[in-house]
Amino acid sequence: MLCATTAFAADMPLKAIKAPPPPPSPWDWAFGGQLLSDYNFRGISQSNRSQSATVYSETRYNVNPDFQLYAGQQSWAVTLPTKPSCECDLYGGIRPTVGSLAFDFGFIYYWYPRETQQFNDGPGGVGGLGNAFLGGTALTLRDTDYYEGYGKVTWEVAKDRFWLGANEYYSPDWLHSGAYGNYASITAKLAGPSFKLGLFGMDEIGWYASGEVGHYWLGTTTNFTPANNFALGSNFNLPDYTTWNVGLAFTWKVMTFDVRYYDTNLSKTNCFLLTGDLHGLPAGGGTIGQSNWCSSTVIAALKFDLTAMANLK
Repeated sequence: MLCATTAFAADMPLKAIKAPPPPPSPWDWAFGGQLLSDYNFRGISQSNRSQSATVYSETRYNVNPDFQLYAGQQSWAVTLPTKPSCECDLYGGIRPTVGSLAFDFGFIYYWYPRETQQFNDGPGGVGGLGNAFLGGTALTLRDTDYYEGYGKVTWEVAKDRFWLGANEYYSPDWLHSGAYGNYASITAKLAGPSFKLGLFGMDEIGWYASGEVGHYWLGTTTNFTPANNFALGSNFNLPDYTTWNVGLAFTWKVMTFDVRYYDTNLSKTNCFLLTGDLHGLPAGGGTIGQSNWCSSTVIAALKFDLTAMANLK
């Protein structure tokens, strides 16, 4: 019996002792992009009312569940008077959460690489583009890089259903003009119940409606020299304006399709003064001294957003 019992015990499989799972990494990586029918920034087209695209990458470090550090970059395809190769945004900050309030504080640097200063065609010309050697007056700055500090808060009024937000951005040197720029806005977002479409396996489609109303306070330009002039001259008081947008979006997995209406209260003349849209020149192909970059428009965008922690396993 002793021998049989010993043999039986030897044949029993040993129960594996599982080690506890390792704690989740505090590091995460978010990335994504968009295809847009127009790139609209605070009510003003940055892509000449044409198609655009953007990609972003953001590194995150979760100090604890309620406090996150982050740094990232986002590049946009733009069509601007100085003809930069892109708008390249470099940013970083902190995201504290207190109860139902999610805060975001940081800085963003708007970099426009490979800009070209634009001049008119000099005395006796017809208002087309030329260069300084022909006696032309500069129509743009040499570079329009600038930075902003920002603070944002989102209040989750009803869990996973309704949010209200407030945003504040400030730059002491808007577009390197010497004028301050102060942009403030309020936002709202309402999410509806998900539904199934039944096509191509597209189940659990979410949707939400959202909108924003913002105001831009702009100061007086000072950053001009005889070699770096602007058609408006120095000490020009830039026009303030109000902008708003409202849209409807549908989400499926990591994809979002957004259709949004944008508008401002800027006249076409003030829009030209703010943007320096070259189409407003006598030979620019548009109405002299006017720009349509700030008027009402509807924009469609297809987006994808992923994080390494949730989507790369």
